[in-house]
Amino acid sequence: MPKSYRGSHQQYDALCQSNVMIPMRDGVCLATDMYLPTLGGQPAPGKFPVILERTPYDKAAAGNVTNGAYFARRGYVCAIQDVRGRFASEGEWYPFAKEAPDGYDTVEWLAAQGWSDGKVGTMGGSYCGSDQSALATLNPPHLTTMIVAVGASNYYHCSMRQNGALEQRFMIYAFRMATTSKEALADVNLKAAVDKAFANVDEWVLRAPLKKGTSPLRMLPNYEQWVLDLFTHGEYDDYWKQRGYAISQYYEEHADVPTLYLGGWYDSYARATCENFTALSKIKKSRQVLLMGPWTHGGWGVSNAGDIDFGNHSFINYNDLRLAWFDHFLKGLHTEVADWSPVKIFAMGTGEGTANYQGRLHHGGYWRDEQDFPLPDTQFTPYYLHADGELSAALPTTDHSPSRFSFDPRDPVPTIGGGISAADPIMGAGAFDQRGDSRFFGCKDTLPLNARSDVLTFQTDPLEGDVEVTGPITVKLHASSSARDTDFTAKLIDVCPLSEDYPDGLAINLTDSIIRARYRNSWDAPELLEPGKIYEFVFQLYPTSNVFKKGHRIRLDISSSNWPRFDVNPNTGGDLGIERRFEIAEQAIYHDPEHPSHVVLPIIERRAGQ
Repeated sequence: MPKSYRGSHQQYDALCQSNVMIPMRDGVCLATDMYLPTLGGQPAPGKFPVILERTPYDKAAAGNVTNGAYFARRGYVCAIQDVRGRFASEGEWYPFAKEAPDGYDTVEWLAAQGWSDGKVGTMGGSYCGSDQSALATLNPPHLTTMIVAVGASNYYHCSMRQNGALEQRFMIYAFRMATTSKEALADVNLKAAVDKAFANVDEWVLRAPLKKGTSPLRMLPNYEQWVLDLFTHGEYDDYWKQRGYAISQYYEEHADVPTLYLGGWYDSYARATCENFTALSKIKKSRQVLLMGPWTHGGWGVSNAGDIDFGNHSFINYNDLRLAWFDHFLKGLHTEVADWSPVKIFAMGTGEGTANYQGRLHHGGYWRDEQDFPLPDTQFTPYYLHADGELSAALPTTDHSPSRFSFDPRDPVPTIGGGISAADPIMGAGAFDQRGDSRFFGCKDTLPLNARSDVLTFQTDPLEGDVEVTGPITVKLHASSSARDTDFTAKLIDVCPLSEDYPDGLAINLTDSIIRARYRNSWDAPELLEPGKIYEFVFQLYPTSNVFKKGHRIRLDISSSNWPRFDVNPNTGGDLGIERRFEIAEQAIYHDPEHPSHVVLPIIERRAGQ
């Protein structure tokens, strides 16, 4: 017989109590809008489970009002709170780092109210996903379940910084957030200044790193100091180990509650989402679930990421999914969640490769249910770089001179898509043909990126059959540089063959990353390079899931910049965020038997019927 699912239906009206001021341990009060179930205009009798979202983006924004009413009408008290220092809340805002205590205090206050049944679930994405995990590191007694969408595991390792390099989107983010700061909203002159600065944020990106006292952020000291801290704290020190940044530092202390980790392959938190699930599913007793779609940041309601489309089966109804989760874990109802596998992922790439009516490549894909991540049957397979530009599973067998290029920090390789968020209008997220385009900041022509002299390409022959790559990806480069410090980048690409719709073919970015040479051995004890000496650089790309179809090629591009996504290394070995000089670095990538540079791909044998 078919399984019977039960879930909450709309049986109440909703009443919003605005700006309820919840006291924190230090006396600061945080403004919270409380959406209560009502009947006949009066609060409904009884006690209800509580759903909490903490946001820096205005609790009274239209989407939050919609969500609050949605859950209240279905028998929840929904609390949406302005984080400290934003909109109606007291205190000063310092992004991300200090959210844990406020979250803990809010959960416990909500659980103690007369309309609460003592069970508190949390929800939210991006900042609102990360601040959930932050409060969970303090293990509040009444935290019952979480839905962490696109949230952090460790901001140093895979978000604000990546393998030592800075993600400059956060400087753009600071300028954007300044326009809605409490101070700007209360001062028309300050508002005009920060609005103008954000309208011209491209100019500030060109002048990075930010110099203290030179931008309108100087009138918002916390905002300016945060940006300066991001640029100058290159080592993994106590600054980065604050609970709001370093969730992974506190996994053992983390609350043991059922948690849904939701993310996307083209999201800026793709690695973090998978890392949280992988680590916590092994050390916690409660149910942990990973759901990874083909999405950009928050793009789970659409079927495309950049210039590729995955079909109408690729997106989800976010509120319906969250309701099924909360009904199961806060109300004990038997919803579809009861039968979910631990891992549900979307494998991209099985489409026919034609252009759809919107002009996007139909890349396609399919959902697969799994028991763990990485997938249990993963074959981690090295693909080696060869002197002739080949990428193959065969080890190099003869000595060859290294592949060389010059890296000029004044002419960096432009960013074209990727796992990016909060960087509009400077950077767009998702998958794009890897060639110059006026849509992308820093592009000077329309030629393929690998036509540049500072981009090396290694690719397979056309594949004789489909090859699925799903999971984390590791690059191991043997390289030398004339510089005392420099960067190396790697980008995994699906090369589509020539077709009627794409007569020049397509080179679609899947995932990428970077490593700063001074951190090759340690994140907290940097070591400069000896010029000309060969070193091994090992770093992770973000995870992905893609079927490289028969006739396609697997390609790896190597360079030393991806700008403005990452700050440009000046190559001098000087202090990060302060150095004002630049040097050209002469780079060498080795691919001989003694120095077999390679990428480790998580190969999946496709099963019958897939």
